[in-house]
Amino acid sequence: MSWSGIWPVAPTPFHDDGTLDLEGMKRVLDCIIDQGADGICILANFSEQFLLSDEEREVLTRLSLEHVAGRVPVIVTISHYATQIAVERARLARSLGAAAVMMMPPYHGALLKGTPEQSYQQFRAVGEVGIPIMVQDAPLSGVELPVSLLVRMAREIEQVRLFKIECPKAANKLRALIAEGGDAIEAPFDGEEGITLLADLDAGATGSMTSGMIVDQIKPVITLYRAGDIEGATAAYGRVAMAINHENRQCGWQSCKLAMVEGGVIGSEFCRDPIAPLHPAIRQRMIDLLKPLDPLVLRWGK
Repeated sequence: MSWSGIWPVAPTPFHDDGTLDLEGMKRVLDCIIDQGADGICILANFSEQFLLSDEEREVLTRLSLEHVAGRVPVIVTISHYATQIAVERARLARSLGAAAVMMMPPYHGALLKGTPEQSYQQFRAVGEVGIPIMVQDAPLSGVELPVSLLVRMAREIEQVRLFKIECPKAANKLRALIAEGGDAIEAPFDGEEGITLLADLDAGATGSMTSGMIVDQIKPVITLYRAGDIEGATAAYGRVAMAINHENRQCGWQSCKLAMVEGGVIGSEFCRDPIAPLHPAIRQRMIDLLKPLDPLVLRWGK
């Protein structure tokens, strides 16, 4: 397994009545693969995992892994405050052929946050399932994951080898993680739609977990950079930077859905309550920024 390149998060499509669009999910996966993704992550925050029932999660896990059918490796997000539930989710992912699982430290709301030792113990318990783990260091959890803790987990828990760093000033943390963890850090990734991608590549990131919106436009940045063409990578990033900024700062996961609706990939950009639709002006600005890039997503289903 080459843990590098671009591994986008797949959005979860719904019908206008709020039910899962399972055929649409298959089209989402196909579109992302056709954009050149090196791997796919499902059930992440940008998949609206916090708006899905446990039964829906299992349906989507099975459908996604069966439909992708080994064309690219799939990471299944399993985050939960309860260690037992995280372990059960990891077992299901492993049994269905997932390449890895991704998880945040245990948290539930603003006040229930795992201590460093509780976080360590949860990752250790999931590690016993026997599937590689990507540690997601994301602001959403509100849990501090110091570099010393990440390095300890990498050295002491065999399956903890992948890291998605998307905290503020991610490049600084990536650089420190790589320096202190050495060979134990197999795959340092960034996230946040790639909004800090160039700095993170400078720091040693091997890949990025973006949204599924413009995979084909962001992938050249990583490819050129890893080939040593820093100038070419910088130019490629400059071409997409405004779209990434608008996605990250204004739209969130809804940007990928609107692009996929515009391109005929899915039929609805519905998000479950209490998520409000995008303001029409914000939505239109996203489309206006995408069109000059001519991304595959805008013509995939037409």
